[in-house]
Amino acid sequence: MNTNKAKLKFYPNRFEVIEEGEYVLCAVSGKKIPLNTLTYWNVELQEPYYSPVEVKIRFTQMKINK
Repeated sequence: MNTNKAKLKFYPNRFEVIEEGEYVLCAVSGKKIPLNTLTYWNVELQEPYYSPVEVKIRFTQMKINK
């Protein structure tokens, strides 16, 4: 995997590449996510997630902080 981190803009069913790169970092775990496998993100928070596990963690954190 290339060492170039991408910058993305997230939309409900797609994302736009703002700065070219090979991966983004999960907002919860910090794991590298190759763009060709990126499936989970939050449009409101503009955050990518590695898997449903991280999505659930962030959702729980948001509920606690309300």
